[in-house]
Amino acid sequence: MKFFRPRGRSDAQKMTGTPVAEAKALYEAGRYAEAEAEARAVARSKTENQAYAAAALNIAALATGAQGRNAEALATYDEALARFRRIFGADHYLTWKLRSDRAQHVTSLGEYAECEAECAAVTAFAARGTGPEMTRLAAVARNGLAFALNAQGRHQEAEAIARAALAACPAREPTSLVLRLGLARSLNGQARYEAALAEARRADSQYRALPERQRLPERGAVELVLANALSGLDRVREARSLAVAAHDACLASFGPDHRRTVEARTLLDRMDGARP
Repeated sequence: MKFFRPRGRSDAQKMTGTPVAEAKALYEAGRYAEAEAEARAVARSKTENQAYAAAALNIAALATGAQGRNAEALATYDEALARFRRIFGADHYLTWKLRSDRAQHVTSLGEYAECEAECAAVTAFAARGTGPEMTRLAAVARNGLAFALNAQGRHQEAEAIARAALAACPAREPTSLVLRLGLARSLNGQARYEAALAEARRADSQYRALPERQRLPERGAVELVLANALSGLDRVREARSLAVAAHDACLASFGPDHRRTVEARTLLDRMDGARP
């Protein structure tokens, strides 16, 4: 999520001095409770530029969702989306980016069909545009689409979406990591565990090469996909060790109610229940 990008300036410079700079920095540092509090304070303030108040609501929604408070996060997304439509217009890039963020959040509430439909709409919008922002938006929306399809058991469709998106996404883009994880999930879902393991290991290499701040939103994700693949291959000891690592990382970063924490706990319970 990036706002108001003057050309030729670094990300830090672009936000320096704006009302949302502190909230954005806290969110990117993984300090989600502090980021939420700061963002909500900005959203309530009487800043002259209402675009920054809208941006603050977006950050608040992201930070609330990262803490696993899913219903509150959705309400904040809806409030932010109403403001974005009023300030930027329904067809502005930022409005569509927020729609993508919201769509991917509703998976935490089990609304996979809604996520699928919305991400498909965002992908179609992005396909009509040009430039790096539209390319990134398309990749992010396709990631959400692949996740929603996997969650509905439509793993072959998810694989096709993830592979096409990966082919169009430069490897240096952080989105390529989550797309590769989505591909590995689709392969796990088809019981193609060796192929899933290979993709998950590629994702692990990508993850380790990222700067620390870019790793934070994906804490535990690689370990979780690896654990599922290894469990499918009956390499139970390795799988359980990684599932524990995923659970501990997610619990520390996001709390007990976050979707990924719950997924790791469920995997551990399943493996422990299967042991003689």
